[in-house]
Amino acid sequence: MEWAFSGPVVEWRGPAPYLFVAIPEGDSDDIREAARDVVYWGQVPVIATIGRTEFTTAIFPRDGRYLLPVKVAVQRAEGVGEGDIVQVAMRVVRR
Repeated sequence: MEWAFSGPVVEWRGPAPYLFVAIPEGDSDDIREAARDVVYWGQVPVIATIGRTEFTTAIFPRDGRYLLPVKVAVQRAEGVGEGDIVQVAMRVVRR
Protein backbone atom coordinates (compact mmCIF):
# COMPACT_ATOMS: atom_id res chain seq x y z
CA MET A 1 0.00 0.00 0.00
CA GLU A 2 1.21 3.50 -0.81
CA TRP A 3 0.42 6.89 0.66
CA ALA A 4 0.88 10.38 -0.76
CA PHE A 5 0.57 13.48 1.36
CA SER A 6 2.03 16.93 1.87
CA GLY A 7 3.02 18.74 5.00
CA PRO A 8 5.42 21.19 6.57
CA VAL A 9 8.92 20.19 7.55
CA VAL A 10 9.25 20.65 11.32
CA GLU A 11 12.17 20.50 13.70
CA TRP A 12 12.06 18.28 16.75
CA ARG A 13 14.83 18.81 19.23
CA GLY A 14 16.02 15.76 21.03
CA PRO A 15 19.68 15.21 21.77
CA ALA A 16 20.25 16.76 18.31
CA PRO A 17 17.92 18.66 15.97
CA TYR A 18 16.13 16.54 13.40
CA LEU A 19 13.66 17.43 10.65
CA PHE A 20 10.40 15.55 10.18
CA VAL A 21 7.13 15.63 8.26
CA ALA A 22 4.06 14.68 10.31
CA ILE A 23 1.90 12.14 8.50
CA PRO A 24 -1.80 13.14 8.50
CA GLU A 25 -3.96 11.44 11.15
CA GLY A 26 -6.12 9.47 8.70
CA ASP A 27 -3.05 8.14 6.89
CA SER A 28 -1.41 7.35 10.23
CA ASP A 29 -4.43 5.26 11.20
CA ASP A 30 -4.26 3.39 7.87
CA ILE A 31 -0.52 2.79 8.25
CA ARG A 32 -0.99 1.50 11.80
CA GLU A 33 -3.41 -1.13 10.48
CA ALA A 34 -1.46 -2.00 7.33
CA ALA A 35 1.90 -2.30 9.08
CA ARG A 36 0.97 -4.50 12.03
CA ASP A 37 3.27 -7.32 10.93
CA VAL A 38 6.35 -5.15 10.23
CA VAL A 39 6.46 -2.89 13.30
CA TYR A 40 9.57 -3.13 15.45
CA TRP A 41 10.04 -1.09 18.62
CA GLY A 42 7.08 1.02 17.48
CA GLN A 43 8.80 1.94 14.22
CA VAL A 44 7.62 1.09 10.70
CA PRO A 45 10.21 0.67 7.91
CA VAL A 46 9.33 2.68 4.80
CA ILE A 47 10.63 3.84 1.45
CA ALA A 48 9.77 7.49 0.91
CA THR A 49 10.24 9.96 -1.92
CA ILE A 50 10.51 13.72 -1.62
CA GLY A 51 11.02 15.48 -4.92
CA ARG A 52 13.25 13.21 -6.99
CA THR A 53 14.99 11.65 -3.98
CA GLU A 54 13.96 8.20 -2.77
CA PHE A 55 15.21 7.03 0.61
CA THR A 56 14.68 4.35 3.25
CA THR A 57 13.92 5.19 6.86
CA ALA A 58 11.54 4.23 9.64
CA ILE A 59 8.56 6.26 10.77
CA PHE A 60 7.60 6.33 14.42
CA PRO A 61 4.50 7.28 16.39
CA ARG A 62 4.22 10.60 18.17
CA ASP A 63 1.01 12.11 19.58
CA GLY A 64 -1.30 9.79 17.60
CA ARG A 65 0.45 10.35 14.26
CA TYR A 66 3.56 9.03 12.62
CA LEU A 67 6.61 11.20 11.95
CA LEU A 68 8.72 10.76 8.82
CA PRO A 69 12.39 11.68 9.39
CA VAL A 70 13.88 13.76 6.57
CA LYS A 71 17.50 12.68 6.23
CA VAL A 72 20.22 15.30 5.81
CA ALA A 73 21.07 13.85 2.38
CA VAL A 74 17.45 14.40 1.30
CA GLN A 75 17.43 17.91 2.76
CA ARG A 76 20.52 18.79 0.72
CA ALA A 77 19.46 17.05 -2.48
CA GLU A 78 16.02 18.68 -2.50
CA GLY A 79 16.87 22.00 -0.84
CA VAL A 80 14.43 21.23 1.98
CA GLY A 81 14.46 23.11 5.26
CA GLU A 82 12.35 23.77 8.30
CA GLY A 83 8.99 25.33 7.39
CA ASP A 84 8.99 24.11 3.77
CA ILE A 85 5.90 22.28 2.55
CA VAL A 86 6.88 19.01 0.85
CA GLN A 87 5.06 16.37 -1.15
CA VAL A 88 5.77 12.84 0.06
CA ALA A 89 5.12 9.45 -1.53
CA MET A 90 5.68 6.57 0.85
CA ARG A 91 5.25 2.81 1.13
CA VAL A 92 5.79 0.31 3.92
CA VAL A 93 8.71 -2.06 3.45
CA ARG A 94 7.81 -5.73 3.90
CA ARG A 95 10.75 -7.92 4.84
